[in-house]
Amino acid sequence: MTPTSSLKRPSKRSSKKQRALEILVRLQRLYPDATCSLNYSTTVQLLVATILSAQCTDERVNKVTSVLFARFPDAASLANADLGEIEELVRTTGFYRNKAKNIQGACRMIMKDFGGQVPNRMDDLLKLPGVARKTANVVLAHAFGINAGVTVDTHVKRLTNRLGLTEHDDPIRIERDLMKLLPQPDWENWSIRLIYHGRAVCKARNPACDRCELADLCPSNGKG
Repeated sequence: MTPTSSLKRPSKRSSKKQRALEILVRLQRLYPDATCSLNYSTTVQLLVATILSAQCTDERVNKVTSVLFARFPDAASLANADLGEIEELVRTTGFYRNKAKNIQGACRMIMKDFGGQVPNRMDDLLKLPGVARKTANVVLAHAFGINAGVTVDTHVKRLTNRLGLTEHDDPIRIERDLMKLLPQPDWENWSIRLIYHGRAVCKARNPACDRCELADLCPSNGKG
């Protein structure tokens, strides 16, 4: 047996991981100052803004929360607010009745079960109305500095599929794939930078592959 014949070829998993790490390095270089786009002053405001961001742009959410938080700045005021008033204030974010109900329900639970403080454990956050892993990951990372998982929104879902880092459509399965490929300290900043790239370059309908810094790492390059 020759020395070279005993060498193993890189596995599909290892080559995918190497590619993911190179993509991470490039995203860090492209978007060094990328941060959460939602405006908030407190943890409960971050929670509420993230709930509102479902199927809505951060720009629109920030316009809505500037008025919402001036009227109801904390969990106690939102818990005791007139639900119809919350609905009217968040109307333009879409699905406003459900969002208003979840916001008030979450704030009431925070007041009743968590001493008025947003919990800092994934299991507890997931008990709150309107909170799934995406919202919980955002709150844990940006309010508590805890990288418990990878935030998967529509941009992250689209780009990770295009980049060949997952074969799944379900956000939870995508998150599991990414957690295996990326270092834990980079889980949240990966998502933020990928969102920036999705907005600026890799758009849903017309991805700009000709000016994409990730093109040579992307199996979807040129496929539109």
